[in-house]
Amino acid sequence: MPSRATCRLASPDEQIAAQRAVIIRFETALWEGGFNASLLASYQSAWRRLEALIAARGDDRRHHFVLVIPVADSPTQLRRCLASLLELCRLYGYGGMQDGRFRKVSVILADDSEDAGLIAENRAMAREFDAQGLAIDYFGLAEQLELMDSLAGMADLSTIVGDAPRDAFGHKGQARMRNIAYLELARLQETDAPLLFYTLDADQQFKVKVETADSDVCAVNFFAQLDTIFSATDADVLTGKVVGDPPVSPAVMAGNFLDDVAGFLREMAASDPARPYRQNAANTPDADAAYHDMAGLFGFENPADAYRYRCNLMGTPNNADCFGDFAQRLKRFFHGEHPTRITWYRHQPALDSAQPARTVYTGNYVFRPRALSWFIPFAPLRLRMSGPTLGRLMKTELGDKFISANLPMLHTRTLDATGEAEFRPGVVTEADAIDLSDEFERQFFGDVMLFTVERLAALGFPQQALSSETIAATLDAVHAELAQQYRTRHAGIVKNLDALTCMLNEPAHWWHARAHGQALAQFRVFLDNMQRNFGADSPGHACIASEENWQRWRQRQLAALTRFDADRRAWSQALAALTAQG
Repeated sequence: MPSRATCRLASPDEQIAAQRAVIIRFETALWEGGFNASLLASYQSAWRRLEALIAARGDDRRHHFVLVIPVADSPTQLRRCLASLLELCRLYGYGGMQDGRFRKVSVILADDSEDAGLIAENRAMAREFDAQGLAIDYFGLAEQLELMDSLAGMADLSTIVGDAPRDAFGHKGQARMRNIAYLELARLQETDAPLLFYTLDADQQFKVKVETADSDVCAVNFFAQLDTIFSATDADVLTGKVVGDPPVSPAVMAGNFLDDVAGFLREMAASDPARPYRQNAANTPDADAAYHDMAGLFGFENPADAYRYRCNLMGTPNNADCFGDFAQRLKRFFHGEHPTRITWYRHQPALDSAQPARTVYTGNYVFRPRALSWFIPFAPLRLRMSGPTLGRLMKTELGDKFISANLPMLHTRTLDATGEAEFRPGVVTEADAIDLSDEFERQFFGDVMLFTVERLAALGFPQQALSSETIAATLDAVHAELAQQYRTRHAGIVKNLDALTCMLNEPAHWWHARAHGQALAQFRVFLDNMQRNFGADSPGHACIASEENWQRWRQRQLAALTRFDADRRAWSQALAALTAQG
C-alpha cells in the first residue's frame, strides 16, 4: 500500500516550488544550443500556470511595478511599446488580473510632446490600452505644471528640471522629463505590495532580438525575473541594457560603420552580381560596445575586423539584390541604426547574471522607492551620456547595491515606413540632407562631463567636497584629452571617406550599370551626408574645436558640477514635501 506521505496532496507552496522547477527546465531547453522557437509557447504557458498557483494560494507579496514611459511626439513608437507591454502581461501573466486589470503592473505615461494633435493621440492611446487591462496614468503637460506649482517656494529645482515657460513646456528632453516624473513617483505610497519603479523609453519593447529567430520574440519574463532579483538581493538600483539598435549617437559610430561599408564594397567588387550573396558567413564575435568607435574609453576592445551586412531579403538573394538592399538602409544610420553591428540577445539566467554596475541605461533601469533620492544629473544641459554619468555617481555611493543584469529590452530607433526616427532632437533633415551637428555637440560635451565625473568620483566626489580649482583642472584635462581623441578619429574618418568615395566611383565596378542606378544614387547620398557631418568641413567638428564654444560649455559645466551638492539638498526637500502630500 502507498504510504500516508505518498498519498498526501502537495501543499500550495510545494506545488509552486515544483512549477518553478518546471520553468527552469523549460528555460534551459529553450536556449540550449541556440533559441528553440518551438518551445516558446510552452515556456510562456508554464509561467501562466505558476501565476494560477500563486493566485490560488493567495497573499501575493511580490513587487508591484510602476513603469515610467517618457514620450515626445512619437505615437507610433509609443503604440509599439505599449503593445509589447500588453503582450508581455498576457503571455506571462505576472501578478494576475483583478476586475479586468493586471494587478501588479501600472504605467505613468510622461508626455513631453509639443504638437497638440500628437498630445491628443497619446491621451487617446492611454485610454485605449487602459481599457485592455493596463492601468495607465496619463501625466501630461497640465499635470506636470500642477506638480511643479505644488512645489513653488519649497525648493529651487530649476537646475534639475529646468525652467521651461508654461506656454512651451513640451520638448524639455528625456532627462528633465524623467526628473519631473520621478517627483510624481514620490507621491505614491506602498500599499499591499512593495513597489519597484521601472523607467524605459518609448522606442523600446519588451522583446529580444535573436539571431536564429524569424522575428523579435517575447522570450523574457521581465517582471518575474526582476522580482526575483530584488527579492534575493539588497540592490537599490538595477540596470539592464538594450539589444537591437545601439544606445549611442551616430556621432560616435561613423568610423567603424565606414569600415563595414568599405568591406561590403570590396566584397561586392570582387563578386559576380548574379551569384548568391554569401549570407551566412559569420561576423566577428559580438563584443561589448562593438558599435562604438572609441570603445576603449569604456574599457572595451574594438573588433579588428569589419562586420558583414546581414541581408534582409527572403530566399536566396544575389549580390546585386543585396547591394540594393544595403543601399536603401544606409540612411537609417543617421537616425540611430547601425545596419551592420546589431546587438543580439545572448541568454544567461537573470539572477546568475547580476553583478556590480557602473552605467545606467536610462531607458531600462529599475529602482526601489528609496532610490528616488537619485535624479538625472545636469539635466538642463541636455547632454548625451546622462545615464553613464548618473551611473558613475551611483557607483561611488551605492557600491554593490547598484547592479546590472541580463535583462535587455529591444531598441528600435527607426520606423520601417520611413527609415527615420519618429522624433529625434538634434537631427535636422531636409530632403536628402541630414545635419547631426547639434547631436554631435551634445555627444562630445556629454563625454567630457561623463569622464570628468568619473575622475572626480575617484577623488571622493560627490560625498567629499572638492575645491573649485580641482574640479576645473579635472574638467580641463578631460576636455583636452577627448578633443585630441576626437581629432585623431576625425582624421581617420576623412581619409577613409576619400578612399570609399574613390572605390564607389571606380567606373569598372559592376554597380555602375544602369540597372543599379537607384542603389548607386543611395550610396552617393550616404557619402554626401557622411562628408557633411564627418568630413574635413564638418560643422560638428568645427563646433567642438571652437575655443569660444568651449569656454561657454566650460562655464556651464563647472557651474553644474559645483552646485551638484546644493541640487541634491533641493531634491531631498522636494521629495519630503511630495511624500507628505501623498
